[in-house]
Amino acid sequence: MIQIEQLRKSFTQGSGRKKRTVQAVDGVNFTAPNGRITGLLGPNGAGKTTTLRIAAALIEPDSGTVRVDGIDVAQQPAAALARMGVLSDARGLYPRLTARENIIYYGRLHGMTAAAAAARVDVLAKTLDMAPLLERRTEGFSQGERMKTALARALIHDPPNIVLDEPTNGLDVLATRALREALRRLRDDEGKCIVFSTHIMQEVERLCDHVVVVAHGRTVAAGTVVELSAAAGQTDFEETFVKLAFGAEGAASVFGAEGAATHTTAGSAA
Repeated sequence: MIQIEQLRKSFTQGSGRKKRTVQAVDGVNFTAPNGRITGLLGPNGAGKTTTLRIAAALIEPDSGTVRVDGIDVAQQPAAALARMGVLSDARGLYPRLTARENIIYYGRLHGMTAAAAAARVDVLAKTLDMAPLLERRTEGFSQGERMKTALARALIHDPPNIVLDEPTNGLDVLATRALREALRRLRDDEGKCIVFSTHIMQEVERLCDHVVVVAHGRTVAAGTVVELSAAAGQTDFEETFVKLAFGAEGAASVFGAEGAATHTTAGSAA
């Protein structure tokens, strides 16, 4: 389980007279339970990536807490990270190593024996349907093949919690479908707690058990797709998201006053 409470983080940009403070995260709250896929949904710049980087102990918050299975990430980062697999937006692999070697190397970094890491790779190859990739060097891998290898690397130590930052970026349709199926297996067969950020409505509708909508650095709504649509008075989830994230005035600014009305009407009619 991952619990995030009243998370806040600001950054200073520029210098001199142009120096300014940007509030990237300004009160994000949510709980991601075990055996569920929790989607962190928001427009670009909403604070999703900053939130997940704080959860992964890559940056420190100004205030608030992140707990992984009850462990405070700020106070015990090593213990928290041992229970978490993180797939960030930087999926760098060692190009001269095979997929198997890349994955086992990270297992060794987590303190696994060579035998335990090798056995775990065989399990992951089945879960992620990547056995044909294992003995190939990652140099020249497609984006989907790189994603599978990076995800296996994040899962090598069998963490109960998985955090993914926009994992389908750059993937084609088949690779996206394969990732969805892999995440469903990890949820259904292994009871993992999975959190992933996205701004793609279809990903949320097809995959998420619970959705947290973030806008302007804050949690503005949380619930199932059905619950959020009902609360927003919409039948189309894209319209639901726009209303929750931007409000009526925000929708007008996104589509234009006339375009927003037309877009909403079309969505309702559909």
